[in-house]
Amino acid sequence: MARSESAESSSRKPKKPARAKAEPEAPALSASDRILGGNGGRLFILIGLTIIVALREWFGLAGVIGPVIHHATAGFVGVLSVLVPIVLLGIIVKLFWRSRADSTPRFLVGIALIVVAVTGMIHIFMGQPMVTDGFAAIEAAGGLIGFLVGTGLAKLLSVWGAIPSLVFLIMYALLYATGTSVKDIMDWVSNKRAERTEFEPEHTPSVPFDHPEEIDDEEPVSRLRRPRKKAKAADATQILQPAKAQKPQPVEPKPASRPAPVAPVPAKTASEPERKAPKPEPLPERIEQLELASNITYTLPSMEMLKQGPPHLERSEVNDKVVESLTRVFSEFSVDAEVTGFSRGPTVTQYEVELGPGVKVDKIESLSKNIAYAVASSDVRILSPIPGKSAVGIEIPNADRETVLLGDVLRSSVARKQTHPLVVGVGKNVGGQYVVANLSKMPHLLVAGATGAGKSSFINSMITSIMVRATPEQVRMILVDPKRVELTIYAGIPHLITPIITNPKKAAEALEWVVREMDQRYDDLAAYGFKHIDDFNAAVNEGRVTAHEGSQRNLQPYPYLLVVVDELADLMMVAPRDVEASIQRITQLARAAGIHLVLATQRPSVDVVTGLIKANVPSRLAFSTSSATDSRTILDSVGAEKLIGMGDALFAPAGSMKPMRVQGAWVDEEEIGATVKHVKAQMQPSYRDDVIPKPGEVKKVDDEIGDDLDVLLQAAELVVNTQFGSTSMLQRKLRIGFAKAGRMMDLLESREIVGPGTGGKARDVLVTPDQLDDVIALIKGEDVDLSAPKDDPAIEDIANGEIVDGDVNAEATQIVNTEEYANADEGTVVMSTNRYETDPLEATSEMPVAQNWYDDELDDEGESGEDAWQLTGR
Repeated sequence: MARSESAESSSRKPKKPARAKAEPEAPALSASDRILGGNGGRLFILIGLTIIVALREWFGLAGVIGPVIHHATAGFVGVLSVLVPIVLLGIIVKLFWRSRADSTPRFLVGIALIVVAVTGMIHIFMGQPMVTDGFAAIEAAGGLIGFLVGTGLAKLLSVWGAIPSLVFLIMYALLYATGTSVKDIMDWVSNKRAERTEFEPEHTPSVPFDHPEEIDDEEPVSRLRRPRKKAKAADATQILQPAKAQKPQPVEPKPASRPAPVAPVPAKTASEPERKAPKPEPLPERIEQLELASNITYTLPSMEMLKQGPPHLERSEVNDKVVESLTRVFSEFSVDAEVTGFSRGPTVTQYEVELGPGVKVDKIESLSKNIAYAVASSDVRILSPIPGKSAVGIEIPNADRETVLLGDVLRSSVARKQTHPLVVGVGKNVGGQYVVANLSKMPHLLVAGATGAGKSSFINSMITSIMVRATPEQVRMILVDPKRVELTIYAGIPHLITPIITNPKKAAEALEWVVREMDQRYDDLAAYGFKHIDDFNAAVNEGRVTAHEGSQRNLQPYPYLLVVVDELADLMMVAPRDVEASIQRITQLARAAGIHLVLATQRPSVDVVTGLIKANVPSRLAFSTSSATDSRTILDSVGAEKLIGMGDALFAPAGSMKPMRVQGAWVDEEEIGATVKHVKAQMQPSYRDDVIPKPGEVKKVDDEIGDDLDVLLQAAELVVNTQFGSTSMLQRKLRIGFAKAGRMMDLLESREIVGPGTGGKARDVLVTPDQLDDVIALIKGEDVDLSAPKDDPAIEDIANGEIVDGDVNAEATQIVNTEEYANADEGTVVMSTNRYETDPLEATSEMPVAQNWYDDELDDEGESGEDAWQLTGR
């Protein structure tokens, strides 16, 4: 079999030259080719003629042949004889530099028409010498050609008609020689004008622009566009977009044998006019602040306080090497894929890979480790596919990282176009476009990541963006900083509605106040018939809404309220139920009320970021995490564990299908300090007193209760409502251990809510369900007396020193409100303080007398009083 196969293969090999012989033979040489020696002979003749003419016209060659050459050239074209060597050199290049056969005659005809028009104009400008003036005068003008053309047109059209005609002839000759139409020139001019006004990049945003994040379209994206290997189209060209920092060069996996042709502007740009974006306008400043205080002028901080970074680098030598490495990997593993372009970001570069027919996407994903080995980087992330494109994205970190400054983001056109006060700078995406986010459209954000990944940097950028863009009448903030060191630099800014909260217990109370504020805003929206706080504020500013009759309230617009929690884990450790309940209510209802929540944590575990919180916080910003489990907790998908830190994040706003990779903006303490100093100089902060209760208003909880206040309150409510004091019941109902349930019962006993333990029986409950509010107040530390019911006349008599039911001293009595000692006519019985001093049965004289119920005394029928025991006979 092997021999037969080899014989067949050997028999097929000679067929190729046979096929070549069947092709049509070249035409026979003409007589001129045989005489001149073909193209080589023509080349040497033209080169020799060019050298001889140049020696005579440029260097004044003497001898017999010199005057002949001069009279031959100057006699025909006049003073243009000095340009004859250049024209001959251009003809040589055009004829013998791989030009198309059909373009050579067109080029020669165009050159001839240009010579005719120029010599005619020179003849007219030199005074139109005639033959009578001598042949030397004609040679000093336009020569014989100029004499015939210039003199003829001057006599027919006059000088004023001949010159424009010759000018139009030169323009037509140029178009004819180059094969260009007037429409092509108009398209070229319009494209150049559009490039000067706006550079339109070729990119597709990851999500539509009606989402909360916006992408800057004016930043050019470095693209590499190459035709597929199998494409044979003759007009396939490479379109390269220029960069700001340096001019990009075509990138090929292997050195090209010839330079890439420079292509004209594609025809599609002529049929599809490019969109012209308006020039960026300066950020509007809101000068007057009328709501918080009267006669106060508030000026926004200047953008000059924020530093400006270097220009974005569109391409580097490292990117070219990576393209070569990726192409080599695909070739080694026989994968029909090709790198068709890349988008360089500040931290990573996304390389676009197009697959051939029948190639699975899984093949690219299975080569992730091989790609990481080839590019010498362990942080390789494969995005399959790129949102909005039929390509696979391979994100590889840059060896030369760039720092994205907040000032550049806020100075970009996309940020200036947004006038909403809650627009904050996020950073740059992998394509180099600036990304901003509108917090009002999110409407709540969860920020999570490992320590040092960039979470606090984003919080600083967000707060600084609001200080730069919004006044205190537009945005008020509540800052919760359990770490005590992250947000202290913002202390005293006028945007705060309360001082920075560092106590987790006070933070829980502040969240409860936010819930009450939300309810109040919704009451106003319902009372005046509006669905959103923006509509209500617009109506108040325009005077279309006034207070109801009889109300002395002065309606004012509600500012946006932004609640920033820098560490959610600390709050969840102190009061998890209260914090989770408040966050749930805020995130579910607060959007229309203008209240927005930003939660940040460095411990993205399920006990901190619970299911209820995740369900109501749709927008996520995940920085680098330590494991894929934490990434799933934040984003419900993996990916964050492959980030490289230092501000590298995955941004998933509400409604986005896939998270977008961004490099977070950076703002240093010097810029923050300058901005804070400016806003402090504008006005003093105006705090609300009801956000956090004053120290005198809050009763101190006993130290023995500690952090079990919530559990103790639930136990008291359960025991009082059921009137059953059982430790085992607390274990079952509250799902706590026996030790903790016993401790809760001891605390209730110490506060005289339940009685002492009686072995295995349930404890007596000493209060009624009507006194539940007083019991809760007593546990929280308030001064409440549970010794007697409220509004009882007996209590008032005893308090006044009067005697009730006998001669009992009011100072040494107590009230027992139980059915065991109660009289049928009275609800209370006065007893001595020492319950063992007297007999309780002698406290009243109207107690019923015990009766004898023997059978023999009550038997009317005379029967014996034998009982069942006597009937047994024992």
